[in-house]
Amino acid sequence: MGIIDLSVPIRSGMPVYPGDPEVTVRPALTAAVDGVNVLHLDMGSQTGTHVDAPRHIDDSLPALDELPLERFTGPGVVIDAREVGAGGAIGREFFEGRVAAGQIVLIATGWSAHWGTHAYLNHPHLTVAAAEYLVAAGVRTIGIDALSVDPTPAVEIPVHRIMCGAHAVIAENLTGLDLALTAQSAGQRMEVSLFPLNVPGADGAPVRAVACTGL
Repeated sequence: MGIIDLSVPIRSGMPVYPGDPEVTVRPALTAAVDGVNVLHLDMGSQTGTHVDAPRHIDDSLPALDELPLERFTGPGVVIDAREVGAGGAIGREFFEGRVAAGQIVLIATGWSAHWGTHAYLNHPHLTVAAAEYLVAAGVRTIGIDALSVDPTPAVEIPVHRIMCGAHAVIAENLTGLDLALTAQSAGQRMEVSLFPLNVPGADGAPVRAVACTGL
């Protein structure tokens, strides 16, 4: 069995969604002075590789701690959408006949290669028709190796509204999906875990996303 890390590291000054809190990681206590090392973290709930709870877009929808833990782990399938390119739309045809209820659907765009550059903002995104198809297929957890499932910047976020309205979980800023695709192409099954921090009432939280392959 192999474990693929699908998470970006959390560092001071790392990329964030435009308008989100900047990230600062600094020592709070040190072993040299205080006898122990403790870091002080300043960051938003949508920092780095993270999941959105439905409450991210509507106060009346479930927060992270109100969702079943099954939303954050399960059999994974990787959809290869790398052909779409900068600013491209990922339509329902990428998912038709390839996804099923209970799966964690990971969308590989190749955009994690642009992490930390201005090009990262001009990422591929899902169409409304794709989101509607996923919900109708019973998919309640999706992830993408890009800044958002909607375009950036966006006045409207229709894909978020469709998925979150169905009480689905959205993982963003994944990385390493090329390795997951390779494992899948070799016939290996995978289990994906996207467990967030346990923050009551949260709209989202960072995750250590991993895929276990060769099962």
